[in-house]
Amino acid sequence: MLADMSDTDLELLARYARRHAEDAFAEIVRRHLGLVYSAALRQVRSPQLAEEVAQSVFTDLARNAARLKPDTILTAWLYQVTRRAAIDVVRREASRQLREQIATEMNAMNATAADWTHIEPLLDEAMHALDETDRAAVLLRYFENKSLREVGATLGTSENAAQKRLARAVERLREFFAKRGVTVGTSGLVVVISTNAVLVAPAGLSAAITTAAIAGTAITTTALAAATKTIAMTTLQKTLITTALAAAIGTGLYQARQTAHARADRQMLRQQHAEQSQQSQRAQEDAAAHLAAQADEIERLKNGSTELIRLRAEVTRLRTAEQELTRLRTTGTRPANPPAAPPPAEELTRDSWFDAGFTTPQAALRTRGWAVLNGNLDRFADSVFITDATRKAFEEQMKRMAAASQDAERTKVFLEQAMQKKYAIEEGLLTRLRGENIGKEYTGSPNNLPPPTRSSWKWKR
Repeated sequence: MLADMSDTDLELLARYARRHAEDAFAEIVRRHLGLVYSAALRQVRSPQLAEEVAQSVFTDLARNAARLKPDTILTAWLYQVTRRAAIDVVRREASRQLREQIATEMNAMNATAADWTHIEPLLDEAMHALDETDRAAVLLRYFENKSLREVGATLGTSENAAQKRLARAVERLREFFAKRGVTVGTSGLVVVISTNAVLVAPAGLSAAITTAAIAGTAITTTALAAATKTIAMTTLQKTLITTALAAAIGTGLYQARQTAHARADRQMLRQQHAEQSQQSQRAQEDAAAHLAAQADEIERLKNGSTELIRLRAEVTRLRTAEQELTRLRTTGTRPANPPAAPPPAEELTRDSWFDAGFTTPQAALRTRGWAVLNGNLDRFADSVFITDATRKAFEEQMKRMAAASQDAERTKVFLEQAMQKKYAIEEGLLTRLRGENIGKEYTGSPNNLPPPTRSSWKWKR
């Protein structure tokens, strides 16, 4: 039975553990070999040693297939095991000159951009600094090019939560690089990692690793054995072997690079096409999430506008009612159904004044008194109603005063300043009330009253 491409990593691993299904394990190797090989290569700086680290990692996976927890994220598990295996290789590498030569060769082969040249040596250390969930999210999204939906499903969260976690994780990576003198923007960092973090593994390596891992052979790599023996040798022996290895590997690297380039050309075209499609899909997903957030904001503003329109309509209704009442008083006409006699007058003492809003006449009066006492022009302006005709008459009066003034230039400046103020009339009323009515109280009927411009409410000594 061939492995189903739609099976999850853990399903394939469980089938391998139960039935020793080689096709299931081969599919796991195919899926994750690029990640493991690239992570090893960045740390050991040698294609041969990276292949051996990858083989060791997948052998370890085959041995522990039945012991992994059900909630294990295989990508993160492989990444951590690769890091530990690569660190062991580096620590046991006895020849500093050999490491430097291999690092120089590999830098020349892998450097694709100025940013990547600076980021590559620090990437795995930066990834290790993230917590486990953030690291898993970055690996799934930018190393294995999973969609936001797939990342959220793997982490057991929503697509939105996965996107927010990725944004925080990338920002932490950017800060990590910045502290070490590597300055790169968030979007640039994402592009560099997505493009360069996972390379195409050498042809034939997947089949070789699958065969070796399934066989369960305790693999002791040639490089590790040679390095262990070298440690026990004399200084002279180390020098001679290092020189010979450097010459041999230098020649081998050149020939291997030429052969690998020819084999990888075909794969590079397919990979570039796949990467472009995935980057386009990610851009579309990010744009869709941004549009959804904008739609929510527009809906919130629309609801606020609806409430404002309702309040304006209520103000218009109250003004109309007040004008009708004024007309009835002026003409002496009584309504067909006169209202009941108001209850006895109620006093709103100065002690009861505070910013109570305008939901009731009493609240409006308390707010108005509080605004007078505190000189709060904005709240006082909200508590009074001045018609356009009154405001125009005020401006005409100001102009006449300016014309009759003995100091025309000074009056003109004062007039311009008054006209430019937001509340010119209201400020004058507030100043007058503060000068004449501090310490006074309201008196009048508290029931069925419009805002505090009603004449039945007055200041009381």
